[in-house]
Amino acid sequence: MTAGLFVYGTLRFPAVLEVLLGRVPDLAPATATGWRVRALPGVVYPGLVADPESVAEGLLMTGLTAAERRLLDEYESDLYELVSLSLDDGRTAWAYAWKDATEPYDWDLARFTDHDLATYAEGCRLWRQAYDTT
Repeated sequence: MTAGLFVYGTLRFPAVLEVLLGRVPDLAPATATGWRVRALPGVVYPGLVADPESVAEGLLMTGLTAAERRLLDEYESDLYELVSLSLDDGRTAWAYAWKDATEPYDWDLARFTDHDLATYAEGCRLWRQAYDTT
């Protein structure tokens, strides 16, 4: 993965990145036309889905090591697929796109930040502990 990683949901939060990676890689604002950030059934994190009428807002993460990329691939699991997409500024990036059904509404970034981020980051810490012992 030589291109950066377009992050649109939980991976855009420094608190989550710090827990998962032990650092916060370089992040810069980015958008991707033809994609939408949707709510997922029964969970607080979102999924990226193709939608020709939409523009997904997120961040471009760069400077990941090979080990960090493998860790994120494992973390995102087989519920997502790694896809290449074109950002609106002409750059190409990788993104984790959702492979299943979504809710009929967009993910609420502000609600996640205010109500779910702390609990989610703690879950990430526990996942990382278990990952490190395998």
